Amino acid sequence: MNGEREATTNFIREIITADIKSGKNGGRVQTRFPPEPNGYLHIGHAKSICLNFGLARDFNGLCNLRFDDTNPIREDEEFVESIQADVRWLGFDWNDRLYYASDYFERLYDCAGELIRRGLAYVDSLNAEEIRAYRGTLTEPGRESPYRDRGVDENLDLFRRMRAGEFSEGAHVLRARIDMKSPNLNMRDPTLYRIKYAQHHRTGTDWCIFPMYDFAHSLSDSFEKITHSICTLEFEDHRPLYDWFLEKLEMFPSRQIEFARLNLSYTIMSKRLLQGLVASGRVSGWDDPRMPTIAGMRRRGYSPEAIRDFADRIGVAKRDSTVDLALLEHCLREDLNQRALRFMAVLDPVKVVITNYPENQVEMLEAVNNPEDDAAGTRQVPFSREIYIEREDFRVDPPKKYFRLSPGSEIRLKHAYYIRCVDFFMDEATGRVKEIHCTYDPESRGGWSPDNRKVKGTSHWVSVQHALDAQVCLFDTLFTDPDPQARAAAEEKELYDFLNPESRKVLTGCKVEPALKEAVPGEYYQFLRQGYFCLDSVESHPGNLVFNRSVTLRDTWARIENKLK
Repeated sequence: MNGEREATTNFIREIITADIKSGKNGGRVQTRFPPEPNGYLHIGHAKSICLNFGLARDFNGLCNLRFDDTNPIREDEEFVESIQADVRWLGFDWNDRLYYASDYFERLYDCAGELIRRGLAYVDSLNAEEIRAYRGTLTEPGRESPYRDRGVDENLDLFRRMRAGEFSEGAHVLRARIDMKSPNLNMRDPTLYRIKYAQHHRTGTDWCIFPMYDFAHSLSDSFEKITHSICTLEFEDHRPLYDWFLEKLEMFPSRQIEFARLNLSYTIMSKRLLQGLVASGRVSGWDDPRMPTIAGMRRRGYSPEAIRDFADRIGVAKRDSTVDLALLEHCLREDLNQRALRFMAVLDPVKVVITNYPENQVEMLEAVNNPEDDAAGTRQVPFSREIYIEREDFRVDPPKKYFRLSPGSEIRLKHAYYIRCVDFFMDEATGRVKEIHCTYDPESRGGWSPDNRKVKGTSHWVSVQHALDAQVCLFDTLFTDPDPQARAAAEEKELYDFLNPESRKVLTGCKVEPALKEAVPGEYYQFLRQGYFCLDSVESHPGNLVFNRSVTLRDTWARIENKLK
């Protein structure tokens, strides 16, 4: 199994190192991972999880898990539970430091009141459309609301009545009084609170006013004494507002640092768009193995070690870029090659009868479980007169340099014997081969010839008598274009026009080794020549084996790296 890579230097580590050397915050390091519970986490969040928890670990600090649950319409306890499961599965723990922005609703309300008392916030009675119009544009300054100069007492009274539920949604909002002419639109009197009558997943109907993200996020960081508040680049223009709140309220000065979010080829990283895939039934759910969600990747057979390795390899940058999906798959192959047990599975079976093998004989042959791991040991595989091989491993009229089985040719059966084709039979209805007859060399047990004759082809197989039926799901990229959002915008089409119709292919009638009867979700298997697989955690049950292919054996990224050397 791959060990953890040594932490690489990046600009965030350099900032933290400098802060520690200067004695800032007493040399203390505290980070947080603050997801909104409005969907399942995806691979982009995994990068942030690894970064925040990893920095805390490497600098002997702490990392909190906090749910920024300030929008009751979009949030759900299902998402809270899934996020906690994902963080733990990736190998991180917040111990007793689990927080919610909703834990701070009373404190946030008090802070908003303090801003009003200091003349730094006011209740605005413009509607949403009017507020947008007054805000201005990137090239034109905003205009001050006619309600901007309300007195402190009136603002406090209106804000109290907003909380008491005396007004309808949209009747009033609370805004910060900053600068309507600021070149930064985020500083043009941003909204701090809005009225919303909705059931909150934790506070129920106790509140009908809810803080906006920028306000709740900065203050929550300060409440928790977060030293380094790490977020993605889209929040860079929000940093002056983040600092303004803390400065005006004279609170602990958490420091916001932005890094480039992860963009991955052939997929999307927007929870809103992923929600659209789920809601429209284009995927089976948030944990569909084709989804870039951590739950989907776990179900597909990704290991947490591979994802952590990927997060470390891509590093931390200040500019957005797109990472090739091939690198993620490369990390998975490298990890699974070390840990996955090897088995034989025939996905498109054709029967082979070994005519000179005793009819009622069954012998147990030794097979290595993982040549990369001596501790994995061996297993016993049953061999009998009738076996299955892959249909593609037999050709009636083979092309040149075809080293599999064909009339008159000889191949090696993995862990077993040499066999030679002596006859075959066609199915007249389908025009396909239905049965192959061979003879075997009894002296070649274990797949080695006593006379050292050379045989180039090796096939995997499964005993007909002992084979288990299985269903196998093969996956391709979710979208046909490396950047589906940009392509859709350029061609003025719907994003879903670029969904890959071949992203999931289901094979039935597959045959697998009897040892796979003991397969369990969460374990990793290599089917010889077919790729890496796992048992599907949703569709499989006793008597119905369903395997998902995690990744093929072919490694595009390794070839790219070799060309660059």
